[in-house]
Amino acid sequence: MAAHTIQVRRVYEEPLASDGTRVLVDRLWPRGLSKEKAHLDEWLKDIAPSTELRQWYAHVPERFPEFTKRYAAELEMPDQAPRLQDLRDLAASGAVTLLTATKDADISEAAVLAQILRQKP
Repeated sequence: MAAHTIQVRRVYEEPLASDGTRVLVDRLWPRGLSKEKAHLDEWLKDIAPSTELRQWYAHVPERFPEFTKRYAAELEMPDQAPRLQDLRDLAASGAVTLLTATKDADISEAAVLAQILRQKP
């Protein structure tokens, strides 16, 4: 299997030709963004962190290591396996850009998902 690019970007940024398949991984639709402007191929809201975890994290940078652990544990739940496999299949077939509305994409669920996808299954 060829290694394809998995990137993380903000959904508010203009799409790039190098984005490949654009996948929104937030549970909530981004504020103030139309579906046309989002240029999405997929919206996998059910792979996002639980509401409880998202609210606890609140994008506090100091909580990111613990958030990463808790979110990875949520992704190991049986109901998440098919969703994660969908992302793995997309990544196996070409470049994938995981999109999030958060201001700092480097400490988002999209960054955690990208890290997991880059690892061998």
